[in-house]
Amino acid sequence: MWSLYLVRTACDRLYTGITTDVERRFQQHSSGRGAKALKGKGPLTLEFHTPIGDRSLASKVEYRVKQLSRAQKERVLSQKALPEHCLDVL
Repeated sequence: MWSLYLVRTACDRLYTGITTDVERRFQQHSSGRGAKALKGKGPLTLEFHTPIGDRSLASKVEYRVKQLSRAQKERVLSQKALPEHCLDVL
């Protein structure tokens, strides 16, 4: 099962990614072994994660979430749910 997750950096940026193991991937990011975009941006906070399905669906949802504005991503975090238009690929 693939999951989508959002990580907040120390400078308050939001990073979106997908993985099959959220905790393992977050630990990789935190230790500097994850995505280049997060290296040296710590401390990091795992703000949100949700199961999506297979890799293809997770990639499509990830793309849609990455297109959201900052305010829309913050709404995802406050509501603890993805917007319907991000999920219509499911």
